[in-house]
Amino acid sequence: MKVEVWSDFACPFCFIGKQIFETALEQFSNKDDVELVFKSFELDPHAPQSADHDVHDMLVGKYGMSREQAIAMNDNIGSEGRAAGIDFQFDSIQLTNTFDAHRLAKYASEQGKEIILQDLFQGYFTEGRRLGDHQTLIEMAVDAGLEEAEVRQILKGDDYASEVRADEAEAQRVGATGVPFFVIDRKYALSGAQSSKKFLEILDAAWKESRPLTILNDNQTGSGSADQCVDGTCSVK
Repeated sequence: MKVEVWSDFACPFCFIGKQIFETALEQFSNKDDVELVFKSFELDPHAPQSADHDVHDMLVGKYGMSREQAIAMNDNIGSEGRAAGIDFQFDSIQLTNTFDAHRLAKYASEQGKEIILQDLFQGYFTEGRRLGDHQTLIEMAVDAGLEEAEVRQILKGDDYASEVRADEAEAQRVGATGVPFFVIDRKYALSGAQSSKKFLEILDAAWKESRPLTILNDNQTGSGSADQCVDGTCSVK
């Protein structure tokens, strides 16, 4: 079974959703048969590499609320994050463009270093690292076990740019207008950081649909005629 997740490293609910989903997946009885694929999505493709305002003022400008309301909103998100094991540090966030971080994540996943996904979320939301800065990305990549020279070359060019753009175009086709956006086996779609219970319900439903009940005839079972009562079950005429 395949689970695709569209997310952005600058989205707090994407981080929360990732944590909750992975916790739910650990409880799923068929977890070893689930392929988890993270896909790129930019909340603001036109975001600059650095900003002269903090995340609270960003919300003020985006939603027209007061700074006090923005701080309260982030405090609420922080509470949700703590429940999922995340220590959000909103005052330290370095607003930036995440496109190069998504390119790096594509390369890292190709190299079997999916840990970089967690590192990028952690770096942005708890460590105050600017993900639009190439040197920062290089340091994080090396810490994840990637080759510095290769990463430096990738970030210098446009490697994996088409893959990121393809993910974003696909998000539009499947109806993702916000993130996190979860698509399970191309049968179910969920938007937002759902509860662990909800994720498990959808995983179970998708798993059952992908494996319909097979009724074996008597030739397969060697149990004799369908007109006979076998193991307490009689055929209906």
